[in-house]
Amino acid sequence: MIDEVPRRVVTFTANPSIDRTLALGGVLTRGEVLRVMGVTEQAAGKGVNVARVLAADGLPVTVVAAALDQRFRSLAERAQPPVTVLGQELADGARVRINTTVTEPDGTTTKLNEPGPTFSIGQLEDAADALVDVARGAAWVVLAGSLPPGAPSDWYAELIGRLDGLGCRIAVDTSGEALDALIGALPRRSFAFIKPNADELAHLTGGDAVAFEAAADRGDVTDVVAAAGTLQARGIGAVLVSLGGAGAVLVNAEGAWFARAPRVSLRSTVGAGDSSVAGYISAHIAGADPADCVASAVAHGSAAAALPGTTLPTPADLPTEPVEVIALGLPSRV
Repeated sequence: MIDEVPRRVVTFTANPSIDRTLALGGVLTRGEVLRVMGVTEQAAGKGVNVARVLAADGLPVTVVAAALDQRFRSLAERAQPPVTVLGQELADGARVRINTTVTEPDGTTTKLNEPGPTFSIGQLEDAADALVDVARGAAWVVLAGSLPPGAPSDWYAELIGRLDGLGCRIAVDTSGEALDALIGALPRRSFAFIKPNADELAHLTGGDAVAFEAAADRGDVTDVVAAAGTLQARGIGAVLVSLGGAGAVLVNAEGAWFARAPRVSLRSTVGAGDSSVAGYISAHIAGADPADCVASAVAHGSAAAALPGTTLPTPADLPTEPVEVIALGLPSRV
């Protein structure tokens, strides 16, 4: 069924996980016996996280996972807000991976991520078919997270080809070999949005991540804008570069904007990037201009960073302090 006014978002989690978060009462010390103050578990993966934030913002979402098990499905349905995840059940004996995050009181997080089950060619084809079946008529499709074992590094580029012509904007948030293959497929497999962090931007453009972030902390994002501009020019509609506590830079064909992050008390960075993606898409669907879209992305990401563990933000959690956005004009190409 095609939406009369496209507002629906489809998220695709290629390698879903159950996120188990252990909250420590003190500093993580290697080799010591430590006391855990709290434990939470939730169905996760970047696409699931994006969907939960969008659902909290009041948008209709369809959540697709490449594969799932009953425990994952049950956790998703018990989440707040609850989400129903579509996807094929893993065979007996296989399970969704468990990612363990250890958080410290100052917001420092340590992540231990399992690889996930290995997918056959048939399972990959079934997952792609399930995505295409629900993508028609959607406003946005978000391809998010790492790829499962067995998937080719260019699987996201292949999925973009399958989605071409369905009328939806495509956002991608991934890393590693999947990100390299995605950029390597441009401009043949162009898409609407990507959200690299400083490390990923530096890797893709030959820049210096430490220098990017240090300059951004001083309010100078000249080099970030130039580097993001080279990616945008290769066939990406909008490039949103997340810069941690400094904020974010957005570059599209119309220009560039720097949004300064509001002051928050950092508690956990888990889910901050996913929340930023959701904030951008939520504002875009509402008809916001680019400045307001990057402001929404930074507000959602900052809200997530101020929440404990794996908690994702709702509109009530967004900072009351407005996000300052500076228009920078058209980027120079480097």
